[in-house]
Amino acid sequence: MSDQRRALVLGGGGITGIAWEIGVLAGLAEAGTDLSGADLVVGTSAGSVVGAQLTCGAELEAMYARQLEPPAQEKVARMTRRNLARYGWAMIASRGSDVDFRRRIGALALAAEKAGLTPPEQERLDVIGSRLVSREWPERELVVTAVDAETGEFSAFDRESGVPLLQAVAASCAVPGVYPPCTIGGRRFVDGGMRSAANADLAEGYDRLVVLAPIPRGVGPLAGVDAQVTGLVSRVAVVSPDEASRRAIGRNVLDPAARAGSARAGRAQAAVVAERVADVWTG
Repeated sequence: MSDQRRALVLGGGGITGIAWEIGVLAGLAEAGTDLSGADLVVGTSAGSVVGAQLTCGAELEAMYARQLEPPAQEKVARMTRRNLARYGWAMIASRGSDVDFRRRIGALALAAEKAGLTPPEQERLDVIGSRLVSREWPERELVVTAVDAETGEFSAFDRESGVPLLQAVAASCAVPGVYPPCTIGGRRFVDGGMRSAANADLAEGYDRLVVLAPIPRGVGPLAGVDAQVTGLVSRVAVVSPDEASRRAIGRNVLDPAARAGSARAGRAQAAVVAERVADVWTG
């Protein structure tokens, strides 16, 4: 096993996605498979929050316990039908071009901010900062994904990028039309999930891969997890919410009130997938 490099990919999925992923991770560790020792952690949107906590040394049980706490002052957000319609139009207008799609979605995000439809950027930085256990990049390999709102270019930030961890995670979590783009080096960035909900292909070159994907499917130019992991590594396990977890998550993944139930459901699901994950990770 010493020469086997292992990667953990944590996909996007809102506030409930954070909770569900933490629940799965805690449950797997309890069952004997601790994924926190991965050689590479890739985090997209919700996964960037979990990945930053994990690689910065947060204890899984402490992370899990925090998800069970009653929602405090964090506001409920939601993806409106109008936003969804605009996403759909961007897919149609981009005619299959992933970069053009991301550029159109970035324009949507900037317009929503200008119209006052999203909270102030500093407010979001404060929220994201409250979720992190450190604002310094970890020594361990962490990659956080985001998209340039103006060019549509995809970025994978790490400790060598010169981008502060807080801004990298805030950018990765900047759902277009819901939250404001994040400013990094004079440019504006949005959710890395606008390329793929998981960006699992960033684990290319690793031998063993586990993907926790609250949103596993792709649509239009957004690549799905299965398409990205096919032939990517020699051993892979993809875990996405089962029926009980989907019920706990509910229809609004940005509702803090669903956080505790999502975490519990993720932990319960871990017992079901533990053997399959262990076989990939340590078998």
